[in-house]
Amino acid sequence: MLKRSFLSIIAVALAGYAMAQSNDQDSKPKKEDDVVRKIEVYGSAEREVTPDEIHFTITLKEYQGSDNKKVSIDKLERDLYDAVGKMGIDKEDFQVMDVAGYNYDWYRKGKKQERENFQATKQYNITFKDLNEINKLFEYLDPKSIQSTDISGYSHSDIDKINNDLKIEALKNARQKAASLLGGIDEKLGEVIEVQEIDNGYQPPVMYARSMAMAQSDADSQPQIDFKKMELKAQVRTVFRIL
Repeated sequence: MLKRSFLSIIAVALAGYAMAQSNDQDSKPKKEDDVVRKIEVYGSAEREVTPDEIHFTITLKEYQGSDNKKVSIDKLERDLYDAVGKMGIDKEDFQVMDVAGYNYDWYRKGKKQERENFQATKQYNITFKDLNEINKLFEYLDPKSIQSTDISGYSHSDIDKINNDLKIEALKNARQKAASLLGGIDEKLGEVIEVQEIDNGYQPPVMYARSMAMAQSDADSQPQIDFKKMELKAQVRTVFRIL
């Protein structure tokens, strides 16, 4: 029993000695060769690009013609389809988004009257490559058939490549900045130790769009649509070794 207690005391003492040695090693100043001298800088890059994928929505509605007969949604859709074809827009860039209808005089009796009063609306999405194509589209359509228009989205066909190029430019900018700072104190820049990407995305362009419904009072007027370029940005945080 006494022997076992003695061994336990020795084990505790050895453990304490080992911990003390470890703490003593940590408290000792590191050698100059073991210290990693480094510099941390941020790099950035930005570019303005013109969107070449403009997602445009247009809603057509049935209406009463000059002969007091309803112009059907089928005819309006054919007119739109023909216009898109004349403009050379691919079929995959022209889709139906929504279909709706309402009876503006529902309390009147008679099935024939109900059919005449029922008006259908249909919404389409068209992808344009240029804003001028939107104005050209209205030249083919009757303003009375257009209920509303809107730009639902916009992008660039090479946005992934552009963003990647900007990240590389931002990294080069960070390296150049670090080298310039160190050069001012006669130090040399070494290899990169750490790179952190900071995702800023891009700021959406300032956009103004007027509904075609607001321009129906003047058949010759066209919607004024204009927006600035997309501002793409990239930023990185870098750490370089100082030689």
